Amino acid sequence: MFGEKAKRIQYLEATIQNLQATIEQMGGGDALRLQEYIAQLESQRVQSEGQLASQKAQAEAEAARAHAAAQQAYNDRERFLEERKQLEGEIGKLRAIYSATAEMLDSGYTEYTHPALSSIELGEQLQSVREDIKKCIRDKTATRATTGFTFNNSAAKGRKFVSDMSKMMLRAYNAECENCMLTVKAGNGETARNRLERARDQVAKLGTMIDLEITHYYHQLRLRELDLTLRYQNAKKAEKEAEKEERARLREEKKVQQELAAAKEKLEKERLHYLNVLTQLKEQGNDEEAAKIQEKLNEVGAKIEDVDYRAANTRAGYVYVISNIGAFGPGIVKIGMTSRLEPMDRINELGDASVPFGFDVHALFFSNDAVGVETELHHRFADARVNQVNLRREFFYTTPVEVREALKEIDGNLLDFVEEPEAEQYRLSQQIRAQRKG
Repeated sequence: MFGEKAKRIQYLEATIQNLQATIEQMGGGDALRLQEYIAQLESQRVQSEGQLASQKAQAEAEAARAHAAAQQAYNDRERFLEERKQLEGEIGKLRAIYSATAEMLDSGYTEYTHPALSSIELGEQLQSVREDIKKCIRDKTATRATTGFTFNNSAAKGRKFVSDMSKMMLRAYNAECENCMLTVKAGNGETARNRLERARDQVAKLGTMIDLEITHYYHQLRLRELDLTLRYQNAKKAEKEAEKEERARLREEKKVQQELAAAKEKLEKERLHYLNVLTQLKEQGNDEEAAKIQEKLNEVGAKIEDVDYRAANTRAGYVYVISNIGAFGPGIVKIGMTSRLEPMDRINELGDASVPFGFDVHALFFSNDAVGVETELHHRFADARVNQVNLRREFFYTTPVEVREALKEIDGNLLDFVEEPEAEQYRLSQQIRAQRKG
């Protein structure tokens, strides 16, 4: 189309040139008409060139749009191919996960929500153990059985029987393991381990015909999982006990503060009373009675200073050594300290309804650094702790005499010490029991 327009323009231009040459040779009216004709031809030529330029621009725009559309189509195709590739990869992964999950479920293994997963340290170890467990199942190394078994003289049927029996026994063993993990509590770990051992032994007993057994390695993995579960349960129990003891400590501190505040208030009232009496006696000129009241006033002032000192110095208090042979037997003592103004109040609280008999006091003395004395005693008898896990439990396998000797070396101000516990209620209970038997 563009070629025809160009030829038309060339034709008009040639015609115009010829006509102009003719006009130059002619004159008059003919020349005028020729010029008008030439002007028409020139107008046609300009119009044709404009149309040609417009059509050319339109054609170029359409070509650009076509090119852009083609490029977009190409890009869409490439994106589609990439998305298809990704989807195929995801489908492959899902198929693998499904296959692995189906295999795990077929063997009775489920990734239940284990309580230890909430722990950063134990959770990582548990995940590692779980991966090893699943690998054993995938690799068919969780169980072991004979390879030459035949059924109805058929080796193929024999292999299928061994495979089906292995899956069934592994499923039962894994179910017992999972139930054990979910029910085990702190303190019954040995019972849980024995439970897994019995489960393994039962599989071996039922699979005697084909020499079926849970492999040692797989069994150790499940025991490792149980150990992590116990560690978590023990840690949670210790955490709860620590919280309980911290609350008890805060309550004890509050009691001490309240006791000190009440004692000071009482002493301040007493001091005010003596001051009023002293003022009256001095006004009356009774010096003798005034001197006696002044002594009382000095005593009250000393007590107030002591209370203030106790309130400001939290390390001051009473160190005590007590025992309870009726509850714990001989050879066990409790070594502790209290900041109470009346330390026996604290000791009496320890002998509440949680133990059948009250505690007997072997040593009870005040120290400006009762915390330091208690800490040193605990350090010296560390190996003799009854509870080696919870160090807040202050009971020790030792005798009052051994503690007394340690106290002499640590403080040296021990004045009163009772070696033999009275244990009145315990001894009377023993007598009554013996009389009933007699």
